[in-house]
Amino acid sequence: MENKRIAIYLGHPAHFHLFKNVIRTLRQKHEVNILIKKKDVLENLLQKYGFLYNNILKKGRKDTKLGILWGLVKRSLRLFVYCVNHRPNLLIGTSVENSLIGFILGIPVVNVNEDDAAVVPLYAKLSYPGATIILAPYVCNCGKWEYKTIKYHSYHELAYLHPNHFTPDFSIVQRYLATDKPYYIIRFAKLSAHHDSGIKGIDNEIANQIIQILKPHGNIYITSERALGPQFEPYRMHIDPIDMHHVMAFADIYIGDSQTMAAEAGVLGVPFIRYNDFVGRIGYLRDLEDNYNLGFGIKSGQEEVLMQTLKNLLHMSNRKEVFQERRKKMLDDKIDYAKFLTWFIENFPDSKHIMQDNPDFQYQFK
Repeated sequence: MENKRIAIYLGHPAHFHLFKNVIRTLRQKHEVNILIKKKDVLENLLQKYGFLYNNILKKGRKDTKLGILWGLVKRSLRLFVYCVNHRPNLLIGTSVENSLIGFILGIPVVNVNEDDAAVVPLYAKLSYPGATIILAPYVCNCGKWEYKTIKYHSYHELAYLHPNHFTPDFSIVQRYLATDKPYYIIRFAKLSAHHDSGIKGIDNEIANQIIQILKPHGNIYITSERALGPQFEPYRMHIDPIDMHHVMAFADIYIGDSQTMAAEAGVLGVPFIRYNDFVGRIGYLRDLEDNYNLGFGIKSGQEEVLMQTLKNLLHMSNRKEVFQERRKKMLDDKIDYAKFLTWFIENFPDSKHIMQDNPDFQYQFK
């Protein structure tokens, strides 16, 4: 196994969590450089972990169509310069520019994604043609690019929340929250990405209804990507983002319009309610909801269903035990994605051929 020069591109805080364990392991034998663009708390997370990185879009971008396009152009040019100067053997990540620049310079690109192509059509059209291989969960549909997709039985969230890598610590929760009674987490996503156009989630009126239902049962904490109205400020959660998963792990219920946090709750065995227009369209979340009953996806416009589902969960006997049993079943079926992804990158391109010839090879990564 030769030493590799690997460039891993992180475009979202969730990508930091996806790759943090992989990067630590790969760096024991290989040169691994981290490239990022400015996005929410991504830099804060990297700094907390002591990871050095190269920010190729320090000022971020505007959320307009023109801003998104101009951001892509700038990132692509800067990635081109980086690759010419450093000549990585492999580009890893979910970015469009990886595929564009990798194709131009002849650098193999492993595209790591978990969203169905139909949900992110523009991203798929721009990134998949230039990718050497696509890694996606078995339940993800990559459309006409299925022929170049390696499927695995896991989720991105199991690269960092699998019991092999994460043990919830209640003492961390106690630093931030009152823990004398049950607590519930509400999440408001920004819903401003290009694929979020026209997508609806939890508005202020619905949030107020949720709070009124939850109030008699415990404490309520809100985390939000978007600005909060003054009526919600008393519920805002003030914590270091690095500790969010410990707080999530001990929550009684999660309600939100974010995909990633819903999946994180699910793999931790915390009942989730996901309310937005993506419901029914994303394979890995359908898997958590329909096959393992770890959460509930409810489309916007079905407020009554949302409220009744929440009430049913609140009055469910032995709720925590039931959901932990469901989580155990899910974990028994899935692989440790961090172990698999590390092996795949480290042994590429041989790993590609091994998985194509024998997909069951993945089950050694438990």
